[in-house]
Amino acid sequence: MATLIVAASVQGPLLVCDEGLSVWGGVHPETGEIIDAHHPQRGRTLAGHIVMMPTSRGSCTGSGVLLGLAFAGAAPRALIFREGEDILTLGALVARRLFGHDIAVLRLTSAEYDALSREASATITESRLEAGGLSLPLETAGQGALALTEADQAFLDGQHGVAAQQAMDIIVTMARTQGAPALTDVSRVHIDGCIYASPAFLTFARAMADKGARVRVPTTMNAISVDHANWRSQGVEAGFGSAAAGLADAYVEMGAKPSFTCAPYLLADPPMQGEDIAWAESNAVIYANSVLGARTVKHADFMDLCIALTGRTAQAGVYLAKNRASRRIIDVAMPAGADDAFWPMLGWLAGQAAPDRIPLIRGLEDSQPSDDDLKALCAAFGTTSAAPMLHVSGITPEAAMHPSADADTRRLGPADFTRLWHDFNRGPAQVDLVALGSPHFSAAECSAFADLMAGARVHPSVSAIITLGRGTLAAIGASGVAARLQAAGVTIIPDLCWCSISEPVFPPQARVVMTNSGKYAHYAPGLSGRTVRFGALAQCAEAAQTGLAPARPPGWIAHGTP
Repeated sequence: MATLIVAASVQGPLLVCDEGLSVWGGVHPETGEIIDAHHPQRGRTLAGHIVMMPTSRGSCTGSGVLLGLAFAGAAPRALIFREGEDILTLGALVARRLFGHDIAVLRLTSAEYDALSREASATITESRLEAGGLSLPLETAGQGALALTEADQAFLDGQHGVAAQQAMDIIVTMARTQGAPALTDVSRVHIDGCIYASPAFLTFARAMADKGARVRVPTTMNAISVDHANWRSQGVEAGFGSAAAGLADAYVEMGAKPSFTCAPYLLADPPMQGEDIAWAESNAVIYANSVLGARTVKHADFMDLCIALTGRTAQAGVYLAKNRASRRIIDVAMPAGADDAFWPMLGWLAGQAAPDRIPLIRGLEDSQPSDDDLKALCAAFGTTSAAPMLHVSGITPEAAMHPSADADTRRLGPADFTRLWHDFNRGPAQVDLVALGSPHFSAAECSAFADLMAGARVHPSVSAIITLGRGTLAAIGASGVAARLQAAGVTIIPDLCWCSISEPVFPPQARVVMTNSGKYAHYAPGLSGRTVRFGALAQCAEAAQTGLAPARPPGWIAHGTP
């Protein structure tokens, strides 16, 4: 039966998305236009439409971007999903509960979804969905029992202040829509909502801070949108810089640690296997579940703070062992001579092959990937899949778990890698910018790039920039790696990441970007308006020195046309 998740009475034309969409990075935050260069509906707009998609995908920041679209008058009138979805649902819930903006959210069965997708427009009330000859009664989500402890109820009763009360109300509402039987404790939180993707992020954070919000569990922070200490000297426009820094400051005021990294697993004391945590930032969630064996769903922006204020989250999704099993097996062979570009490409392809379910990747048992290879794999996977984790047979800690009974099989072959290489290399050969650190570079990656640049310098017409966390910057400063990189002409920038960078820190004159990140190769065309070249770290070093991207794919990729 059709389920009403967030109520609103709306009507409008239907926009049917053939595949899931990351609203952050895939949608213009002021107009609602789809800007994801890889999405079938690129150029269409969410604004004023009843938008249908199987589920969302990609960044946890989508909830905040949706709120920003509501503030800008460019939001969809409703979102209709076929699968479970939390990120945009949470954004719509916050828009209604805290700020009075209506965006209906529904979930339909496959048959209902297919029938509606053939219509041109629809009307939604709090009891029915009407479209052409289709008329569906709506059942309100969250009718099942949710067991709350006395401590949970104390939050709802306002005993810990207004901000914590609102936070628990949001947690409980979402838990009921997810069918959770109870809430569970978490040991730590990672905040993703500190990226200034629109004024809505600052409005939310400032509102909660002004209500006296304070975190109750150790809380780290994602990369932000400026180099907090140096943005003024970097020429960042004052209005943007002040707002972006003010957003970060609001979370620090609420008790979060100013770690400012999108790779919290690189910090000291990473989570342990089996530990219940609450992380936002898609690449970090996937790495925590897949590589570390910790447990966290892909928490949406705003939910991350709500959990930090209460220490509680819904006992649902991959917090439960039964939901961590693979539902798709992907067979792939390690190509002879494959370089480090293999792993982000594999992640992107695996996400495309398993856009709505956890996969088990087989065939790489003897490949011995590094932690940085797995970081690149997880980050790229998160751009094309909504799943919060993956398994790699013989490598990740839970890969021996039996797949679900309904698991099916797909295969990735040489033609898939050839196609993706061409898709990631649409730009001309002349490179203006080498962009490294999406997710943030590790100390090992910094050292490797310094070795590749030894005895050479960045070409005069090229900018080479590494983004990283403050902890990594301190480590490479102590080891001498930072001095080696700087001597070669490489710029090192802490706090922000390529997915949150803006001009003039992003060199305005750069037209073609070279990166080794599958995540950034996917998002960069939409976020920056530039074309992209992609390759292994050694190829990025070559491009930094010569200003030219490789003319042909590496030897391990078939040199045919896609």
